[in-house]
Amino acid sequence: MLFIDPHVHMTSRTTDDYDAMRKAGIVAIIEPAFWLGQARTEAGSFKDYFSSLVGWERFRASQFGIRHYCTIGLNSKEANNEALAEQVMELLPLFASKEGVVGIGEIGYDDQTAAEDKFYRLQIELAKELALPIQIHTPHRDKKKGTSRSMDVCIEHGVDPSMVIVDHNNEETVKEVLDRGFWAAFTIYPRTKMGNERMTEIVRQYGPERIMINSAADWGISDPLAVPKTAALMQERGIPEAHIHQVCYQNALAAFGQSGQMNEDDWLNPITIDQREKFSGSTVLRGGQDPRIDQIDSKIIR
Repeated sequence: MLFIDPHVHMTSRTTDDYDAMRKAGIVAIIEPAFWLGQARTEAGSFKDYFSSLVGWERFRASQFGIRHYCTIGLNSKEANNEALAEQVMELLPLFASKEGVVGIGEIGYDDQTAAEDKFYRLQIELAKELALPIQIHTPHRDKKKGTSRSMDVCIEHGVDPSMVIVDHNNEETVKEVLDRGFWAAFTIYPRTKMGNERMTEIVRQYGPERIMINSAADWGISDPLAVPKTAALMQERGIPEAHIHQVCYQNALAAFGQSGQMNEDDWLNPITIDQREKFSGSTVLRGGQDPRIDQIDSKIIR
């Protein structure tokens, strides 16, 4: 079984994680632009970060046989620094049309302030202009209200729900998201957010339509293998394999494939890995390490 992790922050993960993910069957990932753990203070730091998402990180993933895509956006937490946010908004169009960018995200609300609302709406308009999917970060606090509001604003701006992935859902938000025609994504986090046992029961109750799961693995306590581990539990608990395939692979491809930047052929054909290759003069190797040079068949998990 092959997997897509449609929300994982690999900038903060190691090459060992990439290696383990590929061995577990993950063939493609989407890395949303996000908060780095502390507030950035200069627009230049955003520029360099966005550059790494479409450059070095894309290359680094390829060195382990994984296709890397990203979404570009101003996260809600940093939207509250309005002077800086205005500068970031000028950068976004420069990166949102780059190769491998499959959406605007992750955007939405954190504390649900007026500033967050302003920049959320501006980024929705950018997504419309570029015909890109929108990846929404729903707030950790007052989640139900924030999730509803996120969808209301998309509708106000004339966005088709089929172009919107609402992330970080739970049991109290999923029904409304699905009933309104949006994609419902779930983050599988250790001991918080959504556990894999709860996720299994959600798929059992609601079925696989427009549901996808991700790890959102980042610099915190998180698990980049959350998608294949949840798939294994679903299989053990009797969820049909076709449903597992849909929520762990096919739905992510369908939703983000609307960008025109993500195609199954990108990873189904044999991939050549040559770790002697360089990106801007850098490799994933350190002195004296032997490079991996081989061809892998993406249909085979090794």
